[in-house]
Amino acid sequence: MNWIPLQSETQLQEIRERSAGRPQLIFKHSTRCSTSAVVKGRLERGEKPQAIDFYYLDLINYRPVSNKVADLFRIDHESPQVLLIRDGQCIYDESHMGITMADIVDAAA
Repeated sequence: MNWIPLQSETQLQEIRERSAGRPQLIFKHSTRCSTSAVVKGRLERGEKPQAIDFYYLDLINYRPVSNKVADLFRIDHESPQVLLIRDGQCIYDESHMGITMADIVDAAA
């Protein structure tokens, strides 16, 4: 999988704008959490839908960006966590072992 690194708050506006044309996914990952590593591996082994852009947020190194994600999309912070953004809004979020590629695809349909 070719993750798009999410490393700045300015990228969040780009994600909102791009979500008007195609869904955008943010994966909030803790590099210190074994559950997060398992979920990341599971996503990487899944078949990535071509119609969704996948962003990777290392929330240990970019905690202010993670906080801004929670504020901007009005979701509680969790880790690991995925948010699916369409038309500037979070239409789906899931955390921990509830994260699956199949559910992401279903939510984007």
